[in-house]
Amino acid sequence: MITNDATLLRVKHEVLHQVAKLAFDGKLDSEKEQLPYKMIPGPQAQFRCCIYKEREIIRQRINLAEGKCPDGSKGGNIIQVISAACEGCPISRYVVTDNCRKCMGKACQHACKFGAISMGRDRAYIDPSKCKECGLCAKSCPYNAIADLVRPCKRNCPVDAMKMDENGICRIDEEKCIQCGACIHSCPFGAIGSKTHIVDVINDIKDGKKVVAMLAPATEGQFGSDITMASWKRALKEVGFSGMIEVGLGGDMTASAEAAEWAEAYKEGKKMTTSCCPAFVNMIKKHFPEVLDNMSSTISPMCAVSRMVKAQDSDAVTVFIGPCIAKKSEAQDHGITGNADYVLTFGEIRAILKAKNVQLEPEENSTQEASVFGKRFGNGGGVTAAVVQSLKETGENTDIKVMTCSGAAECKKALTLLKMGKLQDDFVEGMICQGGCVGGPSRHKGEIEAKKARDGLIAEADDRTICDNLSNYDMDSFSMHR
Repeated sequence: MITNDATLLRVKHEVLHQVAKLAFDGKLDSEKEQLPYKMIPGPQAQFRCCIYKEREIIRQRINLAEGKCPDGSKGGNIIQVISAACEGCPISRYVVTDNCRKCMGKACQHACKFGAISMGRDRAYIDPSKCKECGLCAKSCPYNAIADLVRPCKRNCPVDAMKMDENGICRIDEEKCIQCGACIHSCPFGAIGSKTHIVDVINDIKDGKKVVAMLAPATEGQFGSDITMASWKRALKEVGFSGMIEVGLGGDMTASAEAAEWAEAYKEGKKMTTSCCPAFVNMIKKHFPEVLDNMSSTISPMCAVSRMVKAQDSDAVTVFIGPCIAKKSEAQDHGITGNADYVLTFGEIRAILKAKNVQLEPEENSTQEASVFGKRFGNGGGVTAAVVQSLKETGENTDIKVMTCSGAAECKKALTLLKMGKLQDDFVEGMICQGGCVGGPSRHKGEIEAKKARDGLIAEADDRTICDNLSNYDMDSFSMHR
């Protein structure tokens, strides 16, 4: 579920915009303390019970925008709970509804092992301080009068990483969290966010460093049929980026390297998984470590392009832009050398553009650095299609069976089968987001909504092959493996 509350999005994006603007003006340190008062002048509250809570939420969001935890500390998870916002969420999971008949059998009260249920004047009552959320009361009620109110963040987390403390405030179990971001846009209170690299990127641009933008394959179609890669290249240069590279090129690189791995594994009878979705990689590492050896050692398209750029100029700063939250955790994975320095979501780069009064303008679709297969890397099944194409171009066997997983549930099923030795397919393509990267948590438009524009833009690309495209680059200047 994606929450599209206009007020929530307005507050979130305005904080990003204001922080970006202050950072460009060199006034962030001196004026950020006044920003909550500027945004929430009062005396009337705009979206919460009082202006004081609203200002505290703004303060915590400013900290996130600076790459810190909401309380101002450093370190920890990329995804963080904004406690001041989470306090508004209902605490009790099980609630007695008007359907309660206060029956003589008192099945709910007898079923509770913790003495949490008492009988009021009109209905049963559940004491949240005693309730252990076991659900026995709801199962026993003959009238189905007890509702199970699972919090949206907890319901949408695919790995049960959302926990509640003694005060009912959400806490993220970092040992379980795969950084997929599913919780962020499912919370109707906007109480979960991710740290951003906005200030770091702006400071590097202002310092005159060579900052290279790397635009995700999922970008095409997200902003309409007339916003092309050339549109992005012009806008990003206006902001101060040194250049822009289409990460679809990295898709070609990853497909070629992974095809070689697949061909070798197939001959050995070894089953393998893809490794380009960072949330899928996190799922394997944290929840299915038994199959870690089955994961491809090929780096992601983002890392491939970053290594290529750094091989040409070791001082270059690489910034990935796309709809993915988990990419931020990949960028911080110090075990992957040469990876992207920073990651920005579409919302974050739009805040930077807005801060510099730069608009994305229609441009001729003349910029192409990837094959169609690399461009389709962001679609569910796109990785498999690209790898099979690369196998075909190199004369390898393409008669392989691949389980393409769209969404966390399918990924967990495939990994469970692999772990138990019951996977019938030869390989697994794992994409945690439904539909692939185009369904990422920080997408600008939904997969279906953007499909027509995306298909139209990609249809205008030339028919270069993966091998032909990579022949234009020095692939020996950097490694394609972890």
